Parts: sequence; C-alpha cells; structure tokens
Amino acid sequence: MPGPVVNAARRLPGPLGAIGKKHVEILSQWLGTAGAYGATAGVLVCYLTDWRVVVDYIPFYNGKFSSTE
Repeated sequence: MPGPVVNAARRLPGPLGAIGKKHVEILSQWLGTAGAYGATAGVLVCYLTDWRVVVDYIPFYNGKFSSTE
C-alpha cells in the first residue's frame, strides 16, 4: 500500500505527478546545501550591487555612514 507522500504526489497535475517518495528523500538531503548556496548567492548579490542601500537598514551599522551636511 503506497504511503501518504505517494498518494499526494499522484494528485499533482502534469509532470509533477511523477514525484515520489524517493524524490522527496533526495530533496531532503539537498536542502542544507541548497540553503547554503542560496545564502551565499544573496550575500554575493548584496556585495556586487549598491551595498550601501542594503547596509542602511542594519540598525547599528548604518550610523557609520551618517552624513553631516
């Protein structure tokens, strides 16, 4: 008798219906790695773009750039 994950996957429309228990297990093993790559990509985007706009929202760090005009 199939488990609840397989039964739920069979109700998914289109090609998502092919997702089974094995795919869910593989995905759960990769979640940590995917999260680390995602966080690293987010930091890299902030570094390569106008980082001062992002830093202005950090509470104690934004005082470093206060302009005295």
